[in-house]
Amino acid sequence: MLSAASRTPFQLTFVDAAEREESLSWAEVYRRARRTAAGLARLGVREGERVALLLPTSPGFMDAFFGTLLAGAVPVPLYPPVRLGRLDEYHRATARMLQVTEASLVLTDSRVRLLLGPSVEKSRPRLGCHTVDDVSRGDEVREVAVASEALGLIQFSSGSTVDPKPVALTHGALLSQVMALEVAMPLSSPETPRVGVSWLPLYHDMGLIGCLLSALHYPGHLVLIPPEVFLARPALWLRALSRHRGFISPAPNFAYGLCLKRVKDAEMEGVDLSSWKHALNGAEPVSAETLQRFVERFERWGFSARALRPVYGLSEASLAVTFPPEGRGPRSLGVDPTVLASEGRAEAGARLLVSVGAPVAGFEVEVRDEQGAVQPDRRVGRVFTRGPSLMTSYFGDALATRRALTLDGWLDTGDLGFIADGELYLTGRAKDVVIIRGANHAPQAFEEPLQSVEGVRTGCAVALGFTPEGGQDEALLILAERGGDAAEADVEERIRAAVVEATGVRPHTVKLLEAGTLPRTSSGKLRRGEALRRYLSGELSPPKKVGMVGMAVEMARSALAMARAEHET
Repeated sequence: MLSAASRTPFQLTFVDAAEREESLSWAEVYRRARRTAAGLARLGVREGERVALLLPTSPGFMDAFFGTLLAGAVPVPLYPPVRLGRLDEYHRATARMLQVTEASLVLTDSRVRLLLGPSVEKSRPRLGCHTVDDVSRGDEVREVAVASEALGLIQFSSGSTVDPKPVALTHGALLSQVMALEVAMPLSSPETPRVGVSWLPLYHDMGLIGCLLSALHYPGHLVLIPPEVFLARPALWLRALSRHRGFISPAPNFAYGLCLKRVKDAEMEGVDLSSWKHALNGAEPVSAETLQRFVERFERWGFSARALRPVYGLSEASLAVTFPPEGRGPRSLGVDPTVLASEGRAEAGARLLVSVGAPVAGFEVEVRDEQGAVQPDRRVGRVFTRGPSLMTSYFGDALATRRALTLDGWLDTGDLGFIADGELYLTGRAKDVVIIRGANHAPQAFEEPLQSVEGVRTGCAVALGFTPEGGQDEALLILAERGGDAAEADVEERIRAAVVEATGVRPHTVKLLEAGTLPRTSSGKLRRGEALRRYLSGELSPPKKVGMVGMAVEMARSALAMARAEHET
């Protein structure tokens, strides 16, 4: 795909926090990647070996990712250290991912390398840790032909309920996925601007496959904003969409909510969102209220409700599994939360669930009961899917693979949901279910009402089932990060009132936390099970504050660890 895209006029554009832009044509990306591939071969990287990439959104990431592919090796994108107050936790997780993928090399840049020492020392990759700039020196080029069935990428699952798993995807699976996305998001005419805009991290499927590889396949222009820049100033996402006439741009639900909360009218001066035809919403539960409020707020700048497309997918499927029809807008279904929780039936009621559509091209979806029988419409069960872009395995973990993939090629997604009128509605994750008085509640049923509670950080609350000390039955625990200066007792009572009003269940315990306390995955999803474990063990604490002195100490510690790793390699 890169070779074909290099013969087109399209390009990548990188946007920084000051809205300065740097562009690379696909031809330049291809030229640089071939040099990096040659450098990897000189270093000793063999075909089929795994190369870990720890890089920010940058031209260097493109060099490393495409260079690894052209060298016949397998890229393993991992997240760089961003939460400096959680570095010990970061090093444990990163060392584990390097070890389970048997990465032979870590590729990074000079800034990130300053903090990677402990991860490298613990994992000891065969060829050590090098910067992309050093590897890419010289004029020699290389490009290795690979088979469709060859391993093309290892991406880690989000890890919201368990430790992230290494998802092994072939070149053929990746191609099948981007072809399915093209069917779901076709160009309506030759004049349609082929422009995608993304702030999503490139170490996860929605940013890497859904945006970068799709832009190659179309081919088209792609505008990239670093995730940390979007989080600091969400308006830059909308402004880039307007400036570049963006056609496609995906994001999780929280991003739409963040725009509602943080984007000021003054920042929208001159903005026109009318070209945004595919505003995908996925990777986490979709809120009907957030979608409606987003439309009401931004339609005056040309945004159309018909552009909103709630979608469903997962790492094990490469990315997309279901999409709603193009141009229809969101479809919601009101269900009775009590009947849904106690009987697993979607009867008419007040709780709004959002459709994530029907299977994308080549995919099938079934909802099954605990015995494996297919459920009738509007009955909750486990979601299974089958299609051409499913993983071959969890790399190096045959037992986990057998648990997830059936012999006839179906994937147990671990998600719960039901089908109504041919479309899928999700109700939660099987491992996150909160059982109260025999009823199975999705945690989202308790968490969604907290989005508008004054004094709670948006999207920073989890609902958990636990057995209180001295109790026998499971009760409801709410952990929420504080947002504002309201009295703790007042906020806790507001939380209880909001949950009771929405669900009829009164929380046994409500605990307010400092910002940043709740554990998250590398993609920002809340880790409910880990939050409960830490709460029960007394380990739930906010990240350390890292100042200039602390940073200097961490860099010195990293340098010593890196020196020891290099000495023993």
